[in-house]
Amino acid sequence: MTLLNDLRTRRRRLGVAAACTGLLAALLTTVPAAATPDPGDGPAVQQEVSQDARAEATAAIAAGEIPGQDEIVHSDNIEHLTNIPKDALPGTNSDLAFQGRYAFSGNYDGFRVFDISNPKAPKTVAQVLCPGSQNDISVSGDLLFLSTDSSRSDSSCNSTTQPVTEKSSWEGMKVFDISDKANPKYVAAVETACGSHTHTLVPERKNVYIYVSSYSPNVAYPDCQPPHDGISVIKVPRKAPEKAAIVSFPVLFPGEGADGGGNPGSPTNPGVSKTTGCHDITVLPSKDLAAGACMGDGILFSIKDPEHPKVIDQVQDNVNFAFWHSATFNQKANKVVFTDELGGGGAATCNAAIGPDKGADGIYDIVGKGDRRKLVFRSYYKIPRHQADTENCVAHNGSLIPVKGKDIMVQAWYQGGVSVWDFTDSSRPKEIAYFERGPLDTQVMKTGGAWSAYYYNGYIYSNDIAKGFDVLKLSDRRTDPAKRVYVPELNVQTQPDYFD
Repeated sequence: MTLLNDLRTRRRRLGVAAACTGLLAALLTTVPAAATPDPGDGPAVQQEVSQDARAEATAAIAAGEIPGQDEIVHSDNIEHLTNIPKDALPGTNSDLAFQGRYAFSGNYDGFRVFDISNPKAPKTVAQVLCPGSQNDISVSGDLLFLSTDSSRSDSSCNSTTQPVTEKSSWEGMKVFDISDKANPKYVAAVETACGSHTHTLVPERKNVYIYVSSYSPNVAYPDCQPPHDGISVIKVPRKAPEKAAIVSFPVLFPGEGADGGGNPGSPTNPGVSKTTGCHDITVLPSKDLAAGACMGDGILFSIKDPEHPKVIDQVQDNVNFAFWHSATFNQKANKVVFTDELGGGGAATCNAAIGPDKGADGIYDIVGKGDRRKLVFRSYYKIPRHQADTENCVAHNGSLIPVKGKDIMVQAWYQGGVSVWDFTDSSRPKEIAYFERGPLDTQVMKTGGAWSAYYYNGYIYSNDIAKGFDVLKLSDRRTDPAKRVYVPELNVQTQPDYFD
């Protein structure tokens, strides 16, 4: 099926039941505690929804207002080339990284390597069992990196779950040698405070620096003590990765008291996450810049000295942002898009009850020069298609589509699917393409949908939590120039200079 015509009806009807049952109030007053905001490292838990919400979803499908269960719909300018279901690794699919003809797919049970030289028919090269959420993944040269943000019995790939209150428990970064893509070898591990929810590479010729994002300390956690107001920086020598080690812990939120100078969260700012670390960081090495999405704060900082990053500006949105989740620069580095993961990625927030400004992207212009640069809010962007109240949906991971003179992004929205949108005018963003599946279920909430959606050398690749690895082809005069741009390696949180 292609483009649905009556989006006005879809916007108007879906989500009314959520408002009636108080879902909106619940989402806006719930603050993440020690739990991670992304889906956990266990099996996806089904959540009951109201009888009205179930009836509404069924009626919307019958009326053609939303796609049917598991039905695929997309705009006319997108072609779904293929889907590769999960195989030996049944866990939650997470992030993606790319190198040459290979794609690397993170999964809570390990990672999978695809040969994508033929995007219509990717082939599995390797599947590595190494459990530990989220297994956020990146690559640089012959090295692959995995984040572990669940308490494990040890640092090996044979570890089991273990209470975080036990001192012997392990969380942190794992390093693999991928010089032979068919036989990755585990070569190093570095334990980090509060684990590694996500990580970001700052690659240099001799070394790779890793910015480790983690959060939610607790006095009962021996290896995750408050205050936790910064990030761990790991240095990995390329020729001796086994010597990887933490070299600094820069404080990004200095301040008085046990919690530093980040957002205090509730009750001062109801419905907003208290800042106790960062969720994700994106760096733009060509500009020596980084943007941090840090729970209750968005920050801009300099990475001229990668071991000692320096904060330039810090912003909050205590009206519409619940959890600052990720960031994306435009190519000119005069804009940054922050995402808000309202509901933690497990709630239905793409409906009339929540509205267009919550669980959305926030677009900020970067104004000024040098260390006097400021982040200035311009607008919000949210997909214009309401989803059923049995579909988890919120802004999630995306990347630029490299079109010179334009700011265009592709982005995952969990069960909201994949959206391609233009923010060249940062005050008036607009969607130009989309792809999505119908609800996984119309009776209960099941976690699923696109975790990551990235543009890489002419195609869009998406990692669906439940359905597997999708390849999309975008054909549009506004984005076709990107097909002439080739990058040899892509970790989206380490943004390349596409036109250098």
